[in-house]
Amino acid sequence: MPSVLAIAAHPDDIEYMMAGTMLHLAKAGWDLHYVNLCDGSRGSTVLSREECAATRLEEAKQACKLLNASFYEPIFPDMEAVYNIENVAKVTAIIRQAKPSAILTQPPIDYMEDHQNTCRLAVSAAFSHGMPNLISDPPVEPYYEPVTVYHAQPVGNRTQLGDLVTPHFYVDVTDVVEQKVDLLACHQSQKQWLDQSQGMDSYLQALRDTNAETGQMSGKFKYAEGWRKHLHWGFCGPDDDPLRAVLAGHLCEAVD
Repeated sequence: MPSVLAIAAHPDDIEYMMAGTMLHLAKAGWDLHYVNLCDGSRGSTVLSREECAATRLEEAKQACKLLNASFYEPIFPDMEAVYNIENVAKVTAIIRQAKPSAILTQPPIDYMEDHQNTCRLAVSAAFSHGMPNLISDPPVEPYYEPVTVYHAQPVGNRTQLGDLVTPHFYVDVTDVVEQKVDLLACHQSQKQWLDQSQGMDSYLQALRDTNAETGQMSGKFKYAEGWRKHLHWGFCGPDDDPLRAVLAGHLCEAVD
């Protein structure tokens, strides 16, 4: 079966930004793969780094199991998502193991650096998945099938300077939004962190509100996730667009 790999920065980012689209792909028969590059170790004001990393790892594994996806371990601590060849090699190994037809990742511009550098690492690793002269870490044989890369919406649908980002298309997640909430609820440690650090009254309601805002932008759906397709050069054919092809009954194009 075809597969999709979600590459995000922190435990809970996939659930917030990508899980609705993944649920639709699973219903269409796709295999799901799931990786958070950061370990979540700095996402608490009450737990030590070691306790926080262990807690968030188990929460992510629980969410991944509920999603029925294949899980890959994080590769560095929070705030250490550095763009370098060593990290590109590590992400390349994950992509070569998953062999995805599509990669879902974060946007090039977002409110914090871990998100932006995760995007850069995912794009470079997707580009190098068929490069035999780039040795992944650990070494995994290249594969040569096309990979189409899609970028989720930034948090709040805006750049870090507040400019609105309009996606290329919207995926209707109205009928799976409560499944997304159930997946996010696995990340129980984040309620305290988000309430204290970002003033969120409820991290579960914040998911609904975010998807409702994107749905309103679509002009059609009550709840939606937005996606932008990466340029094809070096990744896939010019007409390759698996999300639009497979999810045609669940999406609408952005209107200028």
